[in-house]
Amino acid sequence: MLTLLIIIIILALGFDLINGFHDAANSIATVVSTKVLSPFQAVVWAAFFNFIAFWIFDLKVANTVAKTVHSDSINLYVILAGLIAAIVWNLLTWWFGIPSSSSHTLIGGFAGAAVAHAGSFSVINNDVILKTVGFIFLAPIIGMFIAYVITVLIINACRNANPYKAEKWFRRLQLVSSAAFSIGHGGSDSQKVIGIITASMIVFSAYLSSHGMEVPHWAHIEQITDAAGKTKFGHVPNWIPMACYTCIGLGTMMGGWRIVKTMGTKITKVTPLEGVAAETAGAITLYGVSQGLGVPVSTTHTIAGSIMGVGMTKRLSAVRWGVSINLLWAWVLTIPVSGLLAALIYFILKLINPLA
Repeated sequence: MLTLLIIIIILALGFDLINGFHDAANSIATVVSTKVLSPFQAVVWAAFFNFIAFWIFDLKVANTVAKTVHSDSINLYVILAGLIAAIVWNLLTWWFGIPSSSSHTLIGGFAGAAVAHAGSFSVINNDVILKTVGFIFLAPIIGMFIAYVITVLIINACRNANPYKAEKWFRRLQLVSSAAFSIGHGGSDSQKVIGIITASMIVFSAYLSSHGMEVPHWAHIEQITDAAGKTKFGHVPNWIPMACYTCIGLGTMMGGWRIVKTMGTKITKVTPLEGVAAETAGAITLYGVSQGLGVPVSTTHTIAGSIMGVGMTKRLSAVRWGVSINLLWAWVLTIPVSGLLAALIYFILKLINPLA
């Protein structure tokens, strides 16, 4: 059991690393496409602020992800199958340059493996899944609207500004907006893995307790019940969030250049002014949804919608809607495809070990 837990932790941190370079484009696409920073400078900048999120964000998203399925319906093999499926889907979409959601592939994989294990859809926490699916569509729309409004406000406020001086200021401001979005990226996306590792620890601890063994301090998860009667994490060992934030930062430094091209140039051409507006809108959306509502919103969907929003201020044809529709298909398919893949992987694990 301990060996299986260690394998899961290694794979989870590996997924976090992949999440970093898969979604690096979300944080750096606009700042690279406007040539405010070189690609290397951009990934270092984004990785630093990914890690800074450790001291800013609480564990609302981690709580939500850990409750994707009912805890009494999972075991470590379910979590293992979900992780393998999420890693496979992330690598496939990265290879083809498709900016899919790492949040949704992990949730889809977790849910699909749990359904295969229990033989019933009743194990899924419908509240979590419905909110997550809803924000597949809401996150880009919210980002698009906020980006459109911010861009219009900036254009009107700077109508009489010297173009050269304004350009210079917006190039500087884009460093701030990029940093803000990177903090949101790190804070939102790392927590998915924190949730998965924490769920694994809870399963592991329950196994030890059921066999009369003491739970080691490094695996002890404190759970508390709030005023509404809902259970949430009271304390998570510091090594879990520290490892997750470190891995996503390292992954971002590896870059995801195939997806950077899609996000930075294929949706619409972005100027420093528009980069500031898109990244600011994306950051506002991420903070509001992930921290305000605890929903594991996709950073990919958020920034893509924000980039569309700034493009729309020029004219509707400035946005390459054909590219956007292809992205939407990838977003919609991520959860069900990841779920099916995870179910298949779970059945394979079951063949290898009938006790899975």
